[in-house]
Amino acid sequence: MSFASLGLSPAILEAVAEQGYTVPSPIQAAAIPAVLEGKDIMAAAQTGTGKTAGFTLPILEMLSKGPRVQNNQVRALVLTPTRELAAQVADNVDKYSKNTHLTSCVIFGGVKANPQMMRMRKGADVLVATPGRLLDLMNQGAVKFAQLEFLVLDEADRMLDMGFIHDIKKILKVLPKKRQNLLFSATFSNDIRSLAKGLVNNPVEISVAPPNVTTKLVKQWIYPVDKKQKPAALAKLIEDGNWKQALVFSRTKHGANKLTKFLEGRGITAAAIHGNKSQGARTRALADFKAGEVRILVATDIAARGIDIEQLPQVVNFDLPNVPEDYVHRIGRTGRAGSEGKAVSLVCSDETKELFAIERVIGELLEREVLAGFEPVSRLPESKLNTRSAKPNKPRRTHSQSEHHDGQNAANSTKQHKQGGAGNNAPRRSNKPAAKSGGNSDSPWSNSNGQRHKPS
Repeated sequence: MSFASLGLSPAILEAVAEQGYTVPSPIQAAAIPAVLEGKDIMAAAQTGTGKTAGFTLPILEMLSKGPRVQNNQVRALVLTPTRELAAQVADNVDKYSKNTHLTSCVIFGGVKANPQMMRMRKGADVLVATPGRLLDLMNQGAVKFAQLEFLVLDEADRMLDMGFIHDIKKILKVLPKKRQNLLFSATFSNDIRSLAKGLVNNPVEISVAPPNVTTKLVKQWIYPVDKKQKPAALAKLIEDGNWKQALVFSRTKHGANKLTKFLEGRGITAAAIHGNKSQGARTRALADFKAGEVRILVATDIAARGIDIEQLPQVVNFDLPNVPEDYVHRIGRTGRAGSEGKAVSLVCSDETKELFAIERVIGELLEREVLAGFEPVSRLPESKLNTRSAKPNKPRRTHSQSEHHDGQNAANSTKQHKQGGAGNNAPRRSNKPAAKSGGNSDSPWSNSNGQRHKPS
């Protein structure tokens, strides 16, 4: 199948070709024809599968055949949860519409509203917005919807998680009843389905992957590490693996700042991106990271939505997320567009509950490995995961090292392997069932014989 077979015009096909795309992804192949037929859509797809083009291309196709937009009016509204995602979607709209007469605008908080209001005086065929700033401009009469034809909720699950439901309901009240509704989400929770009942009409439901299943293109494993040793352990992985680019997730804003300062102190260029940073600082940090001027970008979950970096080799969970579904979103930052990626998590005993919850959501046990010199000393409770419905781990291996994290030589690991950077091969893993033996066979740190690792 080609994009030409989906019913798109030559002007849009030319713009798509200029971006290097020749074959539509599964979500694009399913969504584009349905949108062109005028149907409402509920679409679930993993991050990085091409959801944005899935709704952008057919909307542009249909808008290009309609009347020109009037002052302060909007013909297609795309709501996103974060500034970064809004900017990313708007950038895609600009690229795909370059050969048409269509106009677009993006509005979000963190920057002055007046320039956005001035821009909207001429109207916008496509408006990409975050809910809060859109409400502000609506209340000031800067944005109107008499010409609205399309409403898109992008990353709808995250918008609900971030508490935007009330803002969304306020926006829905002022929109024309007659419109085409497209709801895109990484997962379909009960809350999402509840929202959809009052939004979409007889929708086409599209799902290109089972809910909460991680992509097979991403190799995942964890390192058990005591909490206080996490920063040094991360620095060692970066240095030994010679990582050129890695996105690191921190649970809190303060933690992101603290970790960034630690890495900088070790001579590793790093930048933090989170809600307390100004939009200018967030934009600069992301630009420097994409340009390779910063090796490590430390982000919170909210700020990371919309970070779209081609061939990002490495994602690290410095802290496990409180919401297990966020693990799927996090590691979806790598392994995008057919490229392979790696996702490693540093897990301490305080995060046992979060680890078990993640494994229940994704339906498999994450591979356990030991980082030599950082073996945990804290004893952990037994796993409550039903191993019969998951993929157990095989015996752990030890990360090879030439230096200890504090500069002292460490004992050679019993079995060495390569790990880390884009040029190295990841350790081999097995999903063969682990033999159950002993009371600790379900412990997250135990090997397949039920034996706990003892620090050397």
